[in-house]
Amino acid sequence: MITVTIDGVPRQYPKGISFEEIAGEYQSQYRDMIALVIKDGKIRELCKTAEKDCELSFLTIRDNSGHKTYVRTAMMILVKAVYDVLGAENVSKVKVEFAIGQGYYCNIRMDEKLTGAHVKQINARMNELIERDLPITKKSYPIDEAREIFHRYKMYDKEKLFRYRRSSFVNIYCLDGYYDYYYGYMLPSTGYLKYYDLMLYESGILLLIPGNEDPTKIDYFEPKEKFFETLITSTRWGEMMGIDTVGDLNDSICGAQMGDMILVQEALQERRIGEVAREIVNRGNVKFILIAGPSSSGKTTFSHRLSIQLRTYGLIPHPIAMDDYFVDREKTPRDENGDYDFECLEAIDIKQFNEDMNRLLAGEQVELPQFNFKTGRREYHGNSKVLGPEDVLVIEGIHGLNPATTFSLPNESKFKIYISALTSLNVDEHNRIPTTDGRLLRRIVRDARTRGASAKRTIGMWPSVRRGEEKYIFPFQESADAMFNSALIYELAVLKQYAEPLLFSIQKGEPEYHEAKRLLKFLEYFLGIDSENVPANSICREFIGGSCFNV
Repeated sequence: MITVTIDGVPRQYPKGISFEEIAGEYQSQYRDMIALVIKDGKIRELCKTAEKDCELSFLTIRDNSGHKTYVRTAMMILVKAVYDVLGAENVSKVKVEFAIGQGYYCNIRMDEKLTGAHVKQINARMNELIERDLPITKKSYPIDEAREIFHRYKMYDKEKLFRYRRSSFVNIYCLDGYYDYYYGYMLPSTGYLKYYDLMLYESGILLLIPGNEDPTKIDYFEPKEKFFETLITSTRWGEMMGIDTVGDLNDSICGAQMGDMILVQEALQERRIGEVAREIVNRGNVKFILIAGPSSSGKTTFSHRLSIQLRTYGLIPHPIAMDDYFVDREKTPRDENGDYDFECLEAIDIKQFNEDMNRLLAGEQVELPQFNFKTGRREYHGNSKVLGPEDVLVIEGIHGLNPATTFSLPNESKFKIYISALTSLNVDEHNRIPTTDGRLLRRIVRDARTRGASAKRTIGMWPSVRRGEEKYIFPFQESADAMFNSALIYELAVLKQYAEPLLFSIQKGEPEYHEAKRLLKFLEYFLGIDSENVPANSICREFIGGSCFNV
């Protein structure tokens, strides 16, 4: 017998008992399904066993790691069902492309056009696999043998990816004779998948999964056409450059092609910025360019580069930070924890902002404020502006797309831009890179460089940042007149060298340790590159340093 301590209470169990069996005894104490355990400070799958005395706690699908495990498992069941229904001989590739709201868009490459009837058949097959509660087993294979398995199943992206793995072995999951590799943990059987839906979307399948805020409820899916088109365009850019996955990127690095590839990627972004500038000019009568997006999207560099493009059309842009219109500190609303909520709309003096903007629109001279973050008050230092015929204001702030922010300004005077780092690169065909991972790594590197903040602090505050984005930014993204994707296909290979030492500084036992380990494992897939070829005006420079702009 061994002693397993749970919530401070020791209990006796037979040696070799599975964590799934132990979790089953405690499930009634949790409102959400248990997905993983933490054994002596390390996350473990439920299929693992307890071989010696240990301390145990549980993670549910409401927890970040547990929710990712649920999504990953759903994805494996979906891919298995696709091959079962359509036939492996008829499908050249099933690619998990990107997330749209609570959905995950999958592209099925085959000669025949995907139809609603196909989706119904695939859904029925998924239900059958789930009802049978089939085990999802894991086995460790030598790298060379694993690559042979991937080649046999036409998973050429995985075969390429593992050419660059330093470890000698790799874990492969098996579901009813179907083999696959997934970056991260999995549930022990198909019966754990209780909440999901499938729908035909554009030319692919959308797998709908509840969010971890309410892991039993699938929200109504609202099509996001502009967002989808932006992601598709970025995916085409990657395909045009021959870089669709991390393995492709590593090939490019080994082939000494990175210099040209960086320049091509930067040129594609500059072309898009030029297109946005032309849209603004062609619109006519635009005086307020409102730029909004989630944290670490590169808003500041984008606004500088857009301003340069606008100058080529004879316009004179003037930057304004919406943060300068913060209410005085004592008037700032507080969140449920009693902390200042600087991200809510009420933290901005909307009335004063609109009054100043309307006066500028009327041709009056207006003295603009500057917020002093040390004193927590707005100050005036003689920064006066008058808008002439060619003058435009470039306004950056998280609430820029919210109509309540500019409620009194004429619609024809406004041009709204949504910017985010929407990673189009995949680890491989079945493992997408969450856009939040790229932004978090950007934030970790920038915070350490500019604020002296540790990776522990940045990771610790990230959930709060994400909640603010979900509440105040994402609901308004489709109202944008233009969207810009600031993700660079090469940037994770550059960020790797800056982020890894910061992540290694987080100690085992600290709450942020598991997220740091996950990010470190993720970065292992990339070959690192030096930043010397990154241009001074690149969005990447906003985070790693060396920008020609004041960012």
